[in-house]
Amino acid sequence: MLKVENLRKSFSSEAGLVDAVAGVSFSIAAGEFFTLLGPSGCGKSTTLRCVAGLERITSGTIEIDGETVASETRFVEANRRPIAMVFQSYAIWPHMTVLKNVMFPLSYRSSGKSGRQERQDRAMEALKMVQLDHLADRDAPYLSGGQQQRVALARALVVRPKLLLLDEPLSNLDAKLREEMRFEIKELTSRLGISTIYVTHDQAEALSMSDRIAVMSGGSILQLGSPREIYLEPVSASVARIAGNVNVLRGTVVDGGVSSGETEVRLASGTMFRCRKSETAKATGDVEIVFRPELVNVAFNGAAPDAARREAGGSVNTISARVGRIDFTGDHLKVEFETSDGSITAKLAPDMALSKGSEATLLVKAEHCVAQ
Repeated sequence: MLKVENLRKSFSSEAGLVDAVAGVSFSIAAGEFFTLLGPSGCGKSTTLRCVAGLERITSGTIEIDGETVASETRFVEANRRPIAMVFQSYAIWPHMTVLKNVMFPLSYRSSGKSGRQERQDRAMEALKMVQLDHLADRDAPYLSGGQQQRVALARALVVRPKLLLLDEPLSNLDAKLREEMRFEIKELTSRLGISTIYVTHDQAEALSMSDRIAVMSGGSILQLGSPREIYLEPVSASVARIAGNVNVLRGTVVDGGVSSGETEVRLASGTMFRCRKSETAKATGDVEIVFRPELVNVAFNGAAPDAARREAGGSVNTISARVGRIDFTGDHLKVEFETSDGSITAKLAPDMALSKGSEATLLVKAEHCVAQ
């Protein structure tokens, strides 16, 4: 449905040309929910704006539904592309009612054959999709943030796009409403079968909504895969950090090829850690080991590490620790353990009884650790 090949977008600066997007390639199938995830300045919004036709590309090609809409020699204007976009600011017209806001794109996107009644009917249909048809006559300034977001979404859907582009659409909402809208947007786009590109720096949004995720940094895609692959099988420490919270330990490679795809690292305390090698892992020298807090298993009060190791299965690393800081977050305990090699955070059941200073053994599967 969408095909982006070797997309490059450069901007002039005092230091010369800067690549905001540096040779990005990906494709999206019909009906797929695809997310560009990364920190501010990584190139994700520029990529989206190139697809939308709001930026002229420097090189590469963009195809939408089999038609080349951007290349070094061709540029199709945004209003002639089969797309619709929802911006971070929503861009709701304050002098219009809800209905007129949603009808507005039809006045310049239609072929001129549709009359006012047809445009109104289509606008009401779009408002029903986002459950705002009862507010059609309300003036736009008298809407809540969540309602404005729904109006912006209805205004995008009313043109019946083949590709929907969403640029950080939930960043202005409070946490509870943001979570509700994640589900609503995903359910709606799935039900309508609309191909969607979603741009965000929020890993929770990306993981919960996407069919596939492209993790970006420095204008490039570091990894492209399913939410599960991105979170549990990051190809590098950089991807792991972008996609969620991580623990970081530092050590020196002892054996760069103990088995297929694994390396063995000696920590400063002398503890040996076996872990997966990233695509850019060093064969020798100092490295960082990263792993997720929720993938740390804990054996307390003299519980046999061997039994815990057998229960975890596979190649398992162990490290002695003491309970440090304990934070109750409601759905889990965030526990910071003190070790000879630095602090390690784990997420444990919220009803677990813990006391500071208690001894513990931490267990982490080799497959859950990445060395870089």
